[in-house]
Amino acid sequence: MSTATEQLHVQNGLVPDPTTNPKPESESEPELETEPAPVPEPEMKPEPEAKPEPVPEAEARPEPLPEHELVVADAADPKVNEVVEASIQSHSPGPAHPELKKDEGSRTFTMRELLSGLKNDQSNDVVNDSSSPYGYSEESPQEQHSEQNNAAMELINSVTGTDDDGRSRQRVLTFAAKRYASTIERNPDDYDALYNWALVLQESADNVSPDSTNPSKDALLEEACRKYDEATRLCPTLHDAFYNWAIAISDRAKMRGRTKEAEELWKQATKNYEKAVLLNWNSPQALNNWGLALQELSAIVPAREKQTIVRSAISKFRAAIQLQFDFHRAIYNLGTVLYGLAEDTLRTGGSGHPKEVSPNELYSQSAIYIAAAHALKPNYNVYSSALRLVRSMLPLPYLKVGYLTAPPAGKPIAPHSDWKRSEFILNNEGLQQVSKSEAKHVPQGISGRSVEAAIKVDVPDIVSVSACGDLTLPPGAGLCIDTIHGPVYLVADSWELLDGWLDAIRLVYTIYARGKSDVLAGIVTG
Repeated sequence: MSTATEQLHVQNGLVPDPTTNPKPESESEPELETEPAPVPEPEMKPEPEAKPEPVPEAEARPEPLPEHELVVADAADPKVNEVVEASIQSHSPGPAHPELKKDEGSRTFTMRELLSGLKNDQSNDVVNDSSSPYGYSEESPQEQHSEQNNAAMELINSVTGTDDDGRSRQRVLTFAAKRYASTIERNPDDYDALYNWALVLQESADNVSPDSTNPSKDALLEEACRKYDEATRLCPTLHDAFYNWAIAISDRAKMRGRTKEAEELWKQATKNYEKAVLLNWNSPQALNNWGLALQELSAIVPAREKQTIVRSAISKFRAAIQLQFDFHRAIYNLGTVLYGLAEDTLRTGGSGHPKEVSPNELYSQSAIYIAAAHALKPNYNVYSSALRLVRSMLPLPYLKVGYLTAPPAGKPIAPHSDWKRSEFILNNEGLQQVSKSEAKHVPQGISGRSVEAAIKVDVPDIVSVSACGDLTLPPGAGLCIDTIHGPVYLVADSWELLDGWLDAIRLVYTIYARGKSDVLAGIVTG
């Protein structure tokens, strides 16, 4: 049994919990002569208490989690000056590429691997548009660089911090900014220095009081965006710059509410997340943030555009989960966007298309993801509050109930005419087919004797779960559950419904692999 579990860990991208087995930092590329300097890395802030927002139909709505925020070294670190010095010195022989903080379960790729894997048309898409809103020219005179540096330093120097900790951190940031400004004056094409300076400006914005006007948080973020723009113009493959640039733009958009200006900023943010993902496809956090930006954009655009943007957000969250099955933030955020889609579909009546997913099914799917996020992180208050809101939408005492087309018992490869559409139930124990005679009286547990099940898959026996396009299967959305006893083939009613089955089964196994099956059992039976 342990062998099967370990095998699924490898195939499904599961990794040990980072709190018990922290992952060592990746080594620098062998062709670089100097070690990449440590730079400020994105870090998620603790979630606030759940604050369901009032929405139409007198129904509360779970809030999406925020994006990653930026953080710099603590001022109490006695080596902070050495860190800044090393960061400056690393630019001369061979520019090191500052890396984003890697999400657990994500392999680190070198820039050479990324470049060799990109197609020519994708590379062309990454190059900045000539119509950049920040207006940098190809050949800026030395005086122009000096003026820009002075303006940025004036902003940095005017930040004092709101408390002792903030003031201490700001002193470190100011010191770093001076060094980056000096480096850029000597070499205006040093994109690493521009990138690091942008990070300093972005972090300084967090040290500004919300009611401050001199400097304003927006002015600091705008200047950070200028630095990111220039850095990516000089090095169009700097994926971490596109990523953090998108975060800065998102922060500016949040200040503007649901206005036309905010809409344009959210569109810019989504484009930069797209570029970051094109250059570093193996980043679940970038995909998650991309989905969040699309979710925010969908709340501003005209109604005729909303549906397309929402479905795009769903695809980004789902892609993030497929890269890292235990990425609870993306799991929860997918639940919130499905909840919103269910509300919209219920309010508008939907498109009337026969294959369109019903509002009740969307609510149920939303509840599955929120329940899974809670099972993975039961101590997160925001997940607990959202679960109380949506738990009744689950097909209790199960996590998921629906229809799949299955072959006769014991005959995985049978004539298409022998395959029958029947009801299946899924909970923390596994997946099981319900016989026609008992379909109207679904049992209280998968192990119940009253069910004459032809197909049963226990969670510990699962090796992998994937979509399947085998020609031996009947027409439709094929599903393959590989187990230690052999593969089990099923067919979903549509590809959209198949996504729900794939995610649900993978999440149940992920929760089992993390040792949290008892939490999930409490949700569906409690």
